[in-house]
Amino acid sequence: MIDLKIVRDDPDLVRDSQRARGEDPALVEMLLEADTARRSAIVEADALRAEQKTLGKQVGKAQGDERTALLERGKQLAEQVKAAVARQNDAEQAFGHAHRAISNVIAPETPPGGEDDYVVLEHVGTPAQIAEPKDHLELSEALGLIDMGRGAKVSGSRFYFLTGPGAMLQLGLLNMAAAKATAAGFTMMIPPVLVRPEVMGGTGFLGAHADEVYHLEEDDLYLVGTSEVPLAGYHSDEILDLSDGPKRYAGWSTCFRREAGSYGKDTRGIIRVHQFDKVEGFVYCRPEDAEAEHRRLLDFEKQMLAAIDVPYRVIDVAAGDLGSSASRKFDCEAWVPSQNTYRELTSTSNCTTFQARRLATRYRDDNGKPQIAATLNGTLATTRWLVAILENHQQPDGSVRIPEELARFTGFEVLEPR
Repeated sequence: MIDLKIVRDDPDLVRDSQRARGEDPALVEMLLEADTARRSAIVEADALRAEQKTLGKQVGKAQGDERTALLERGKQLAEQVKAAVARQNDAEQAFGHAHRAISNVIAPETPPGGEDDYVVLEHVGTPAQIAEPKDHLELSEALGLIDMGRGAKVSGSRFYFLTGPGAMLQLGLLNMAAAKATAAGFTMMIPPVLVRPEVMGGTGFLGAHADEVYHLEEDDLYLVGTSEVPLAGYHSDEILDLSDGPKRYAGWSTCFRREAGSYGKDTRGIIRVHQFDKVEGFVYCRPEDAEAEHRRLLDFEKQMLAAIDVPYRVIDVAAGDLGSSASRKFDCEAWVPSQNTYRELTSTSNCTTFQARRLATRYRDDNGKPQIAATLNGTLATTRWLVAILENHQQPDGSVRIPEELARFTGFEVLEPR
């Protein structure tokens, strides 16, 4: 949730943010009205409760007709208090719904617009000239890395088996991410992949994109689409000690996405699938440190991409493509030769205090007063990276060269056709 003080003090800022996202600015007025109604209902209920308390003291001292009259007034007051509390509860519920309906306020630098309105910040590396490049699936099948057919037979479309050296390639990639993250000061975590509704909702994934999430109705648990979710819930309802600086975690998990609405898109291979593995960075920090931590996450992602030696570009994602929790997001997109375009490999988001406010994650400021923490997340490696590795390092004879740093974790330097 956004800071209510910002909505009260500068509603136009929030309206402008909503417009930049392509969302309804009228939601701001609805929240302000709900806030006013809630505060009014609280005042009314508190006043009646105070009157009820005073009346109780008077009854204890009264006698005869006066006591009878006070007891009758007490019955009437009890009904009024009951009704006022019900109105307060309704007002609180309406306020909570209105508050959660508004996305995070975008950073001033975030480009307005939708998915195609990103700004390219830099290009790193130059795409190699590959005559008639094979796509990652053709390469994988010749090399014995991926079995899509049996994945579909066992689980349905958009599932797959990583086989033999394909499995080892992914394990090597993720182990490299874990090793580099640990060396950089991240604490490695293997979190649960099933979370409670309050955790999934607290991270902002049950809003406009709720249809992307797998839900186990009988247990009322959600399968995570990123370890950002359990890591965000890890310190919920806690007061953190950030006196020594931010807390940085790296979560390794299997991730699940329904890919609702993507039918017909990227149906070939493993670019858009229902299940994949990922190492995700997650940071808790003071709000004033969030922008620097965001750049730090981006720099670490760039180090990871350098380790797989692929050309890529960094984009500043437009407001309408941020997701409700992020105020700013940078994507690193690798060159995919078979598609002659760039595709997302990493994404890092500054969620400011949006998630932590929902999840009641706080820290103590220099005066010892609890304040809402900021949270950030960023991709450190994922299954999709195999696409860029295979296609950019393919050789004319059908083999694939493994970049030197990654090869230390896979145990092989070249993948040869079977």
